[in-house]
Amino acid sequence: MDVRKSRPIVVLILVLLVTSAVAILAAGQQQAPTPATPELSTQAKVDRVFERWNRSDTPGCVVGVAVDGKPVLVKAYGMANLEYGIRLRPDTVFESGSVAKQFTATAIALLVQDGKLSLDDPVRKYIPELPDFGTPVLIRHFLNHTSGLRSQWPLMSLSGRPTGLAVHTVDEILELVSRMKELNFKPGDEFLYNNTGYTLLGVVVARVSGKSLDAFCQERMFKPLGMARTQWRADFRGIVPDRATAYGRKSDGTFTTNMSFTDVIGNGGLLTTVGDLLIWNENLDSPRVGGRALVDQLETRGRLNDGFENEYAQGLNVTTYKGLREVSHGGSTAGYQAFLARFPEARLSIAVLSNVTASGPARLVHEVADIFLAGKFKEPAKPVAAAVPIETLKRYIGVYREPLTDAAMRVELDKDGKTLRIGGQAVVPVSGTTFSTADGSRQAAFEAGTAGSPLRMRDTDGRSKPRQWEAMPPFAPKPADLEAYVGTYYSDEIDTAYTIYVEGGKLKVRFRPAQRFEITPVYAEAFEAEGNLLRFTRDGSGRVDGFLVYAGRVRHLRFVRKDL
Repeated sequence: MDVRKSRPIVVLILVLLVTSAVAILAAGQQQAPTPATPELSTQAKVDRVFERWNRSDTPGCVVGVAVDGKPVLVKAYGMANLEYGIRLRPDTVFESGSVAKQFTATAIALLVQDGKLSLDDPVRKYIPELPDFGTPVLIRHFLNHTSGLRSQWPLMSLSGRPTGLAVHTVDEILELVSRMKELNFKPGDEFLYNNTGYTLLGVVVARVSGKSLDAFCQERMFKPLGMARTQWRADFRGIVPDRATAYGRKSDGTFTTNMSFTDVIGNGGLLTTVGDLLIWNENLDSPRVGGRALVDQLETRGRLNDGFENEYAQGLNVTTYKGLREVSHGGSTAGYQAFLARFPEARLSIAVLSNVTASGPARLVHEVADIFLAGKFKEPAKPVAAAVPIETLKRYIGVYREPLTDAAMRVELDKDGKTLRIGGQAVVPVSGTTFSTADGSRQAAFEAGTAGSPLRMRDTDGRSKPRQWEAMPPFAPKPADLEAYVGTYYSDEIDTAYTIYVEGGKLKVRFRPAQRFEITPVYAEAFEAEGNLLRFTRDGSGRVDGFLVYAGRVRHLRFVRKDL
């Protein structure tokens, strides 16, 4: 056979074989099913929630989950101490911030069961240092945050002794309370979260029981339940084995130590672990301490004088999350943050303790709940955005004043030009006059005033009574106008003097210890300084004679001008 003549035939056969093979392979690839993505385990899903903190160069969190009273997951992420490279452990001790309030409330409830006090007792029966405001402040008011008492930490900050820069004691809080001249509001008229009330409840427990708050709770709660790592931090200098160091985070992403320097307890100050908090939640589901009557009392929402029901009960918030009943409380002290939640109908408890600010423990708890309760939630209906002309939106822009408190709220056009920001929070238009956050948790409605009256705004979060606001005209005083406010002002309630002066054409304030802030105009006679509002007042001759301070949980704190 002539090889040269047969070569084209061989080549043709090879080409056909290769082409057939490629076709077969291609067909196989088209027919082969796409491999399914392996479903993540529950642990892996939780790890994803905390991956931001699962590092060796950041503080972090410990999470605990219990189902039917049994822990099913307890895991630590991040570092307990950055300086020594010590990792967080499942049994690391943290401060729990205001999560502590439910334990103070429980101590009060146990004393009620003992017949030693009543929720309707006047607080002055046990704390005579509390001034007589003309209307009795009851134990119940403290538990529900409806007393009207001014809150201790804003007062300390206004006096130049803020947390983190000064050491505070319970005796100092009692002295502060004894100097109070008036309440924020009549007891029972409003809900306003208040740390002073729970600090004083801790004092009530000690005075009625004859034991320290820690001794009483150890005997009646912590030891019977086996909460071996839980104690009240009565001395911030004490040595606490396995306690995490707390940190703050600076704008550049680096961390600073941010520990608690206070001996004030009752409102906070509870040292504990995730494991102990899960034990506690199991007691609320299947009571061993206090019985069902005590749990029912703790979870009974407070009512205002007009019958309005608040979400806050006694040391606990009783709310819903995606249609499921949630009993929970958050906390924050220095760099420590915490959130403890219970979903009674699902028999699920979740605790997160953190040693870094801005960790968002409530969000983390809810993301974990989404994993464990997938398919059981009812997603809330989201508002449908309406197309509203930008000219309409612009009509609402400006500064609004709450007549009840003097508080100021800014309404601004968002960067997208289609929505507003109310107090910095984005809201979408539902109609030409009503707005809502994307999740529907907050609504605002604008109403045009009658002839001669300002535009009004009604703002509600669905959890407390609606707030009423009035639009204020622009206020831009000239440098020469600022001279009218220059002077020294004194508050005997916090024993502090403020010096108001003009520098560089701007109004500034100086007070102890060497604190200086610029104060910026907000609305007529009102200025902002470090998040607080000062509204100046005038006498009959038109001279500035003082100012009133609004500081959130402190209202109408009077400073009198001393250099008239």
